Amino acid sequence: MTEFDGNPQKRRLVRRPAEGKIAGVCAGLAEYFDADVALVRAAWVILSIWPGAIVLGVVAYLAAWILMPRAEGTAASSTRARLVRSNTDKRIAGVCGGLAEYFNLDPTIVRVAWIVVSVIPGLIVFGAIAYLMAWFIIPPAPLATLHTSPSTA
Repeated sequence: MTEFDGNPQKRRLVRRPAEGKIAGVCAGLAEYFDADVALVRAAWVILSIWPGAIVLGVVAYLAAWILMPRAEGTAASSTRARLVRSNTDKRIAGVCGGLAEYFNLDPTIVRVAWIVVSVIPGLIVFGAIAYLMAWFIIPPAPLATLHTSPSTA
């Protein structure tokens, strides 16, 4: 929080459509709770596709869209590491590799955990859908840029 004229400025929960995928609800929640937006989106999707909660997740999102005011201006840039899909350690789309890099884990452990949780009876389809949603939600890592050195000739 910053101070202006000696009074602490209160944080406000607002939508951030410029940083959002649909209406900026998850981007606003991420900024308010100082969390990574990809994790907020993933949590919303997981809680929404939980058996019987799909309609409630959609209704809750629409309600948040209506109730949360639109942000004025742009969000302050964060220096925190972002959750992105890995370019260097991927088997299918880099989801597990990106999660491993973000949480500083061995990617094999993340992959095995994903498979084990997905094989639990009745969750194979949920595991596949969750992976596809993570592929959509988690942005790709930026490509490394090559810098050429000046020649000495």
